[in-house]
Amino acid sequence: MAVTVQECLELQLLEVEMLLSMFPKKGEINLDEDAVPGMQRYLRNADGALPPQLEYSITIDVGETKVKVELQVLLPHMYPQVAPQLFAKSNALRRQQQLRLNTHLASHISSLNSGEVCIYEAVQWVKENSLPYLEDSKVSSESASEEVVIKETLHRMWIYSHHIYRQELRKKIFDCAKKLNLTGFCLTGKPGVICVEGLRASCEEFWHAIRYPNWKHISCKHVENIETEGSTDNPRLFRAFEDLQFQAHGDYGLRNDYHMDLGQFLEFLKQHQSGHIFQILFGVEGKLSDK
Repeated sequence: MAVTVQECLELQLLEVEMLLSMFPKKGEINLDEDAVPGMQRYLRNADGALPPQLEYSITIDVGETKVKVELQVLLPHMYPQVAPQLFAKSNALRRQQQLRLNTHLASHISSLNSGEVCIYEAVQWVKENSLPYLEDSKVSSESASEEVVIKETLHRMWIYSHHIYRQELRKKIFDCAKKLNLTGFCLTGKPGVICVEGLRASCEEFWHAIRYPNWKHISCKHVENIETEGSTDNPRLFRAFEDLQFQAHGDYGLRNDYHMDLGQFLEFLKQHQSGHIFQILFGVEGKLSDK
């Protein structure tokens, strides 16, 4: 019997209430004050739009010195039927150790039974398994780099927003992509679409950086992972992070209120071996008009 969105959201609420009782100290759990009430309102009257995806962070003390590791949590509406998006970070972790920690955390979560809540399990795993990565961060860069010659995975995220207009937001997107060595594009206008590709930890860091503190009308629609030996540059579809703008379709008479020509966008996707993404983003099959 198929599980409904409402059933999944009810389980998410039960889980977060359990976590709040287990981590009652101030600062242990960071959760938007309207997140739970908003979800409760939806469950009382499910005729309206879905509430924003539930997201929060849990601060975990690791080891005898109680090093702080923050576990950031984003729950798709169909969690726990689908996996949560988790990202562990700490000022005591170098980027490479953080990448390895998150890769192994994702592997552990994927090994659990689907359909069961698992955030507390993730917290316990981080608490019990972070110490070796923290200790690795203390050794010299030269020793550490010899240690991490492993297969790499290219991570690609397809992100959808109702619109992207504001200059300061666009600047944040481009600055963050450049800092994290991500390629892809940002499609400005209505709708807004972002694609980033690079190391998994870098993509996750980008995703959390642009979401916080309050970008609500945005969602990660699709994720691709491509394992490669050696450099992750080889399977990239994009060679830089592009500022993508197409001619607006129609004139709506309001400054910045314009819809992008999705036909041109579909053609761009097909040129980059990504035509199938159109249906994932917009829910309809893309077709180019005959010329």
